[in-house]
Parts: sequence; structure tokens; C-alpha cells
Amino acid sequence: MLRFHYLLVFLCFCVAIQLVYSRREPYVMRISCGARHDAHTAPTNTRWYKDFAYTGGIPINGTHSSFLMPPLTTLRYFPLSEGPENCYNIKRVPHGHYSVRIFFGLVAEPSFDNEPLFDVSVEGTLVYTLPSGWSNHNDERAFLEALIFLDDGTVSLCFHSTGHGDPTVLAIEILQVDDRAYYFGPDFGKGTIIRTVRRLSCGAKDSKFDVDYSGDHWGGDRFWNSITTFGQNSDRPISTKNSTKSTSKGPNFYPGSIYQTALLSTDNEPELTYTMDVDPNKKYSVWLHFAEIDPSVTSVGQRVMDILINGDTVFPDVDIVKMAGGINSALVLNTTVPVNGRTLTITFHPKKGTHATISAIEIFEVIIAESKTLLDEVRGLQSLKNALGLPLRLGWNGDPCVPQQHPWSGADCQFDKTSNKWVIDGIGLDNQGLRGFLPNEISRLRHLQSINLSGNSIHGPIPAALGTVTSLETLDLSYNFFNGSIPESLGQLTSLRMLNLNGNSLSGRIPAALGGRLLHRASFNFTDNAGICGIPGLPTCGTHLTLGAKIGIGLGVCVAVLLIATCITCWWKRRKNILRAQRIAARDAPYAKSRTQFNRDVQMSRSFSHEHTRTAAENGPPLLT
Repeated sequence: MLRFHYLLVFLCFCVAIQLVYSRREPYVMRISCGARHDAHTAPTNTRWYKDFAYTGGIPINGTHSSFLMPPLTTLRYFPLSEGPENCYNIKRVPHGHYSVRIFFGLVAEPSFDNEPLFDVSVEGTLVYTLPSGWSNHNDERAFLEALIFLDDGTVSLCFHSTGHGDPTVLAIEILQVDDRAYYFGPDFGKGTIIRTVRRLSCGAKDSKFDVDYSGDHWGGDRFWNSITTFGQNSDRPISTKNSTKSTSKGPNFYPGSIYQTALLSTDNEPELTYTMDVDPNKKYSVWLHFAEIDPSVTSVGQRVMDILINGDTVFPDVDIVKMAGGINSALVLNTTVPVNGRTLTITFHPKKGTHATISAIEIFEVIIAESKTLLDEVRGLQSLKNALGLPLRLGWNGDPCVPQQHPWSGADCQFDKTSNKWVIDGIGLDNQGLRGFLPNEISRLRHLQSINLSGNSIHGPIPAALGTVTSLETLDLSYNFFNGSIPESLGQLTSLRMLNLNGNSLSGRIPAALGGRLLHRASFNFTDNAGICGIPGLPTCGTHLTLGAKIGIGLGVCVAVLLIATCITCWWKRRKNILRAQRIAARDAPYAKSRTQFNRDVQMSRSFSHEHTRTAAENGPPLLT
């Protein structure tokens, strides 16, 4: 029996080992911005992929030296001449929950005037604005980290110029984490993004990443910034070499090392208080980490604390030993609080015992994800961008409507409650020096109410597909190089109030349905065209022929010409034959004349003989005498 017991334990151990080693690795994508070749960085030999076909901008050598920045030698920056919006569009990202991290760099040593200050959006949602002085800090201000669900196979990371320096990016990391990582309550899910505001390892001497702590890859390789005091001699650091229980477990996989240090309040100031600046009128998710490593506390009830945030008690009567299940065991508490002011203050107030303690603090901003623009309309705008050859300065990159602070120049957006998406209700690109043509894909913009492309150099016909955008009220294509006739389909634009087609090379009859509508309730301008007719005030049209009739007439003319050519050819050949026969007759004339005379003599001889015989017959036989 005992032998069977040992065998069962051994089998369980083997299965556990197998499960550990067979667990799949999380998806990882690291990009060395501006690099033309893959790079590997010490000491972990981490691979960074080359920067190819993700975005525009300009690659350049140079970086800002910092211990928390990856030791890479290239970066990519986006001068305003490249457009105010620039995006990395990364494809083939598996469905899942991801930690997205962007490290910022510098082209030159910063000053107040040239330090890049710009906005960053993830999947169309504005998540970060670089603060002034970020380049002088070796903490979370020098990079962006946000957790987001990705379910369409792509991720879009956009950098929006604000007019103060050019956006510059050193590296991008996309690290898959557990689907339940940092679950903070009912608001958690695909409709929210959480951005790391501060992550502190209290009492630690050095700042480290998870990889430096030999942390689990599913933790996302977080950066833990060390802090040895909250200030004003109110605390002191403590540490232990004992390992901590209940760490590195899903869904967050915290490294055990962060629980081996802590800050402990002093006799002079028994409360521990941490205060930081935050943006007002936002929600923050606060995660507090504890482990009882103080040798003076060995059992339940020896240390009990109240934890307050901005003066409100959020965790009363916290007994670490009791709640964690013993000493040297990890305890994590989480709450989400709205903050109206500009500071967030966490107070650890001892109720039993004389000191308060804390091992680590994480603070995240909870951001409601923006609804994106309807995909079909995005594709319609992209086709328009390509067909018209829009200049880079217009910045048509990323999502047209979000973030709302940075919509595409010349595209007007409206929120559609039916689809819960943004749609395009106006295009205003007049006098932009545009060339190219108007594509049929403009019909994808089914919510358009206004189009103004006047004063450009657009050529080609007006696409018939434009008639399917029945919501259109204003259409101004004046002073371009449109040619051909006005499509019959424009008669379907029942909401049209203004139509300007003047200053083009259009010709032909105005469609009857369109003309009748314009005369009754809409303004129009058709002047300065090649030959438009069909309504009062314009030249009178001749016989109106449809395109099919015109083709028929053309074919008829071609057949007639072919027949005439054939007849002329036959007549000419016959004429040549007649002339040849006449020439032959003229050459043989003497022979023909003598032959004719001989025939005539023979005929006369035969005639005389015939007459003589007939006379003898009539007179009977001769009388004998």
C-alpha cells in the first residue's frame, strides 16, 4: 500500500512537471524602431525585430541613454511635414489580452523648446500625453504601458503631434498576459483600457523589470520602480531573504521578490502616507501588496491597519497575517476609486501595533475605450486617400474619428447610435491641390451629407456610384477637370439641396430626374463646362441619343462605309475587265471582219439554194416533150 502511495505521488509530480513545461508561451512582439535588421540586447539576449513596413516617419541613429530603456541604437521620429498623425499598424496579433508598451526616445539632447510632447493613442483611444520634463525622469513617465484586449488580429498605435517637438519612438513591445490579469470589477473587459500610472517596489534599492526578478512571462515583464522612502523621515525600508508564499500565481504572476522588501512607518510617524499627482475627474485602480516580513510580528492580531484613499476608508481592519494565511505570505488588495482633484493619497493607519507597512503599490488609470469608425467607411476614406493622392500633411492615418481630439483633417464625423460606431458625414477638401480621380468606393460613405472638393485638379468622370449616397445634401465639385456626362444615378439624390459642377469639362444632357429636382428646390451651377444642356438657362439640347443609340449609329456608319468600299472595289474590278476585253477586241479586228464576211457569203449561198429548191417543188416535175 505504501509503495502504491509513493508511486501515485511520483506520477502526480511527473504530470505537474509536464504541465509546467508544456504550457504554451505567451505571444511576444518586440520592434526596434528605425532598425533595418533584427537586434539582440543583453543580458537576456532579447530579440527585437527590425522596423519594416509598419509606418511612415524617418529612421535615424541615436537614443536617449537610460537604465530602463532597451539598449537599442536606432529610433523613428515623425516630423510635422509627415503629417500630424502617424501610426504603427501591426498585424497578425492573436486574439487575447495584451500589455502594450512604448518607449520614447530623443533625436537630440532635450531643452524646454524641443522636448517632444505629444499624444499617444492605442486602438483609437487616447491613453497618454507626454508630460513636460519626462525626458529627465527614469520612471513610468518615460514610457507608456497599457493593458488592452485585442480581437481583430491587429493593433494600431498612433502618435499625434501637438506642435511641441516631433514624436520620437525608440521601441514597441506587445506582450500577451492572462485574460483575467488585473481584473478590477464589473467594468473590466473589452470596453476598457488600463494604463500604468505608477508601480512601486517599496524598500527596494534598485528598479527592476520582471525579467530581472526571473518573473513568469505571463506577467508581462513589468517595470518596478524602487522607492526607499515616502519622505519626511516617516518610514524606513526593511527586507528579508526568506521566500514568499502565494506568489507568481495567475492571473497576475507577481514575482516573489517584490514581497521581500517593504517600507515600515516609524515611531515618530506611525502612519504611512503616499501622495502622487494625477489627472482630475478620472477613475484609478489601486493595487496594494503586502507580506508580513517584520520579525516583530509573528501572529494574527499583532498588526491591524485601516487603509484610506483620499480620506475615505476603503479597507478597514487589514490584518496581513490573518488575510494572507501566515507570515511571509503575499496579500494583494484592489479597489477602484474616482478622483475629482489632482492628487491621490493613500494612507496606511495602524489600529493595532505601532507601525504600518506596505510592500508594493500599483496605480492604473481606467480608460473607457473609444468606439471606432465603421470599418466600411474607413476603407472608403482610404480608397479616396489613394485615388486623390492626399498629401502627408493632412495626416490621414489611424482611425478617422478617434481619438476625438485628433480627427482626420477634412473628414467630419458623427456618432451613429444604431451601430454604436462613428461615421463620416462630411468631406471638406476644397483648395488642397489634389489630383487623381474620384473612386467608386466613395459610395461606401453612406452617411455623407456634404462633399466639397472644389478648387482642385481632379479629373475623370463623376462616378455613377455617387448616386447611391442618398443622404447627400451638398455636392460641390466645381473648378476641377471632371469630364464626360452627368450620371443618371445622381437623379436618385432625393435630399440634394446644392449642386455645383461649374468650371469643369462636362457635357451632355442633365438627367431628367435631377433637372426636375434642381428646378424646384435646390440651387445649382453648371456654367463653364463643355456643353451641358437640358434645363432652362442652359443651351438647348439637340436630339438626345442614349449611349446605346450612339454606339448603334457608330456601328451602322462603319458597316455602311465597309459596304461602300466593297461596292467600289467590285465596280473597279468589273471596269478593269471591260477595258481589257475592249483592248483584246481591238487587237483582233481584221480577222474578225474577214470571218464575218465569209459567214455572210455562206449564209447567202445557202439562202439562194433553199429558194431555188422551193420554187422547183412548187412548179412540179418538168414536162417531157
